[in-house]
Amino acid sequence: MNNYELMVIFTPVLSEDEFKAAQKKFTALVTEAGGSIIHENPWGLKSLAYPIQKKTTGLYWVLEYTAPSDFNEKLKIQLLRDENVLRHLCTKLDKFAVEYNAKKNSGVKTGTEKAVEAQ
Repeated sequence: MNNYELMVIFTPVLSEDEFKAAQKKFTALVTEAGGSIIHENPWGLKSLAYPIQKKTTGLYWVLEYTAPSDFNEKLKIQLLRDENVLRHLCTKLDKFAVEYNAKKNSGVKTGTEKAVEAQ
């Protein structure tokens, strides 16, 4: 089992329920393949750096999970087939990234936070 992080940009025309249904669809794919969900983070509507399919915003969603190495090809096919997905990126995490994400998700300071200036 390897650790992965998946970022998906969904089309901005999805309703809140459709956005949650799309998230559940991909988390179910991971669990059905024998993987497990570590952390899920819906970022919501954000501006895109450049237009994709004539859209300037997208619904961002980040998923951290563990799965067998052969699962990612099946996941990629499902992501490419889904017309609600504008872009996706799946990254294999090394032990340092897993440790960093665990600290970040638990609320421990990681040392990369921006300093807030007191006024």
